[in-house]
Formats: sequence, structure tokens, C-alpha cells
Amino acid sequence: MTTKETFEINRNIYDAILDHPFLREMQDGSLDREIFGAYLVQDAHFLRGFAQALRITASKAPKSEWAQFLQKDADAALIEELHLHDSVLGTYEISPEEVAQTELSPAAFAYVNYLLTTAHERPFSEAIAALLPCYWLYWEIGKALAEHGSPEPAYQQWIDTYSSQSYGSTVTTILAMANETANQADSKMRLAMRKRFHLGSRYEWMFWDAAYYKRGWPLQEMKNPTE
Repeated sequence: MTTKETFEINRNIYDAILDHPFLREMQDGSLDREIFGAYLVQDAHFLRGFAQALRITASKAPKSEWAQFLQKDADAALIEELHLHDSVLGTYEISPEEVAQTELSPAAFAYVNYLLTTAHERPFSEAIAALLPCYWLYWEIGKALAEHGSPEPAYQQWIDTYSSQSYGSTVTTILAMANETANQADSKMRLAMRKRFHLGSRYEWMFWDAAYYKRGWPLQEMKNPTE
């Protein structure tokens, strides 16, 4: 089964993400700036975990050129975090210190740990399948939103990033890795890859949903034992 077929099986999740009020309001410019700022803070934290998962996955890659590409993209993820601090987050007056002091939301915490656990404990095939939704869904969403753009400059900057040719080239490379891996796998491994992709896609929806509805940790009034 190809990645294209896997995407079609999970199209309902993609459609649900694209129809989410977060993205619809981003497109028409009505999304609350506070919601978008909080999303970017969570995304900055997520990128660190994502980069770590990429490095672990790279160490398991069956081809040296794949390992080098994944390592390079792990570095790019951290550069993107710095770019967020210096550009968009700066316009929202959110400092690096404020980002550091903000804990991961439950959805982001679960997603990061899913990627790290998969990368640590499972073979390359499952790790790359788990990482794929973050690449692919963002690219498809970016292209869909780019058809009409957004009147809000910060939102348009986000759309431009994920609909760009350079980002698309990265996604295409990851897709080629996943396809070649699946083509060489047995039916049991391909099923495991599809399950990893499906779960990662669901976490993607949860990430948007948590940001829009400000879903934080329960029992916030209890004192953090680490403080």
C-alpha cells in the first residue's frame, strides 16, 4: 500500500483538520491573536521533541543518505524554532523566556511522547510513518489555504512557509523514504506503518483542537511539585 492510499484512508482526519475553526478562522483572518500566539508557543516546544525524534529515527535509517537527510532536517526544525522566536512570536510580544516557562499542553505532551517512544522503541519503518503526518498534513493544509490566502500577515506568513516549494521538497523526500520502506516490508510491517500514520494524524487534529479551545491540564489550581 502506497502513502497515497494511506492518505486516502485517513482523508476524514485531514478533512476534519482543514474544516477546524482554527484553520478556517486563520484563513479569513478572524482567528484570535491570543490563540495563534499560544499555538506558536506549543509548536516551539513540539519542534524540540520532533527534532529529537528525527535524530533517533536517523540513527536507525537503512541508508546513509536518509540518515544524513533526517539529521539535517532535525537541525532545520530547531532553526525554525529560533525563527519563530525572532519573527512571529516577537510581533506577539512573546519572549523566549515566556516560551520556556510555558508547559506543554496535554495534547502536545502526548504527541511528543508518542513520537519519541516510537522512535526509541520501534523500527525505522514505524518511526518514519509516525513522523510523516506532521510533514505531509502541514504541506497539504498549507497548499489548501494558499489557494485563497489570509488577510492577516502573520497567518499568511505561516501559510507561505508550509505551502512553499522548499518545504514541499522536504516532504517529497520523506514520502519517498516511507514509500520505499513500505514497498520492501512484509504485510505485518506495512500494517504497523499504517497504524502509526493513523495515530499521528489523530494527534495532529488534537494539537489544533487543543490550541483553539485552550485545552490545558486539569487541576491547575494544585501546586506543581517541581516548583
